[in-house]
Amino acid sequence: MNNIIKRYYKWPTRINEINKNKKDLIGKDIKVKGWVKNIRTQKNVSFIELGDGSSIKGLQIVGDKDSFSKLKYGSSIEINGKLINSLGNDKDAIEVQLTKPYKLIGNCPDCYPLQPKNHSFEFLREIAHIRSRGNSIGALLRVRNESTQLIHKYFNENGFINVHTPIITASDCEGGGEQFQIKSSLDTKESMFFGQPSFLTVSGQLEAEIYASSHSRVYTFGPTFRAEKSNTPRHLSEFWMIEPEMAFIDLNDNLDIAEDFLKYLIKNLLKNCKDDIEFFNKRIDTNLLSRLDKTLSTPFVRLEYKDAIELLQNNNHPIKWGDDIQREQEKFITTHFGEIPVFVINWPKSIKPFYMRENDQLQQQQQQQQQKDSNIITVSNMDLLVPTVGELIGGSIREERYDKLLNTINEMGMDKDQYSWYLDLRKYGTVPHGGFGLGFERFLQFVTGLQNIKDVIPIPRHQNYCKF
Repeated sequence: MNNIIKRYYKWPTRINEINKNKKDLIGKDIKVKGWVKNIRTQKNVSFIELGDGSSIKGLQIVGDKDSFSKLKYGSSIEINGKLINSLGNDKDAIEVQLTKPYKLIGNCPDCYPLQPKNHSFEFLREIAHIRSRGNSIGALLRVRNESTQLIHKYFNENGFINVHTPIITASDCEGGGEQFQIKSSLDTKESMFFGQPSFLTVSGQLEAEIYASSHSRVYTFGPTFRAEKSNTPRHLSEFWMIEPEMAFIDLNDNLDIAEDFLKYLIKNLLKNCKDDIEFFNKRIDTNLLSRLDKTLSTPFVRLEYKDAIELLQNNNHPIKWGDDIQREQEKFITTHFGEIPVFVINWPKSIKPFYMRENDQLQQQQQQQQQKDSNIITVSNMDLLVPTVGELIGGSIREERYDKLLNTINEMGMDKDQYSWYLDLRKYGTVPHGGFGLGFERFLQFVTGLQNIKDVIPIPRHQNYCKF
């Protein structure tokens, strides 16, 4: 064993590391590789800005007036030089003084579509294979990556187990029927590959409940799919969901956990992605930082559905008990409460999925007295509305009572045999349990200020669009 030779890879220096450790690197030789983002030439000197995707801040490279005369925007190069304090007005800035000619790695022709000028997001979506080299999508990818790491860190620190739930399923968690059906080239009229109709999942929740029934705290984080014929700034056909599922909790616990989780992510993003968030605040939404600070410093509002309906009716919104709350109404509610997140809780059972727990009889009676309607049945659920985005989180306590769940399945005309395994979870050692789903792309819209959901996912998928 003592004769084993250990080899360790030495990672090349990246621009974010140079910016972070600049005090220790001043005066030292630097080698860095990246793409040319800008070129400027003056009388006796020329400059390029180099980016490698690691930072919103590019690295300025300084040469004589002819050093970069043949270089094109978008080219990939290797630079060797000495790191020095900038000779410009910004005394904290740094730059690399060339000590030998740059090495061209990959040339870029003049037709390169991402020239150094302002581009519309519509144009950038058409070049999704290149748009990540720009500032906005480049910053978004770093925020998306950091958010992913923080999500796993939060659940790991709080005793959760990550479960990889299936992408292919035979059930419809949300009951909307807007699913992509899977068909194999081996399918015939008489036989299907899986022996029954199968679909791309709309949620990992039902399968996550299996493991919450054995491991208490689990979460799934993966892609989900909706076959909605919609091409609005709020819809994708493929998107990612974070779905924790927890045994032995009630609605108040669920509310507390969701608020804690969201604030944890925002707090650490403001710290770990400071430059990128400041970029979005400057270039995309000048109210972003103040809105995120308010989200962290203020307890979320908890508003009964019945009170939300009354609030809307009193402000001339056309809505009645039993209606869903529309996007403009969501916006009104968050504005009414001072641009802070609002949980709307205890919705009518008639407009929510089958698995949500009916509220207990005493609570039902109190709501019926207030509404003067003996037919009101509510469920123990929550929708979190946030400024600029609308609904960000949907969650509930799940119906753990076998008879209640079976009755609901029958009332909705669902195939109880298809959900026999789900009913079994209530038959064998049932426990109160619940959870929520956080739409990852909507969360990224909230923390970046980007208005179109197609701009917060690397390669968007939606109706009439499946490029790349």
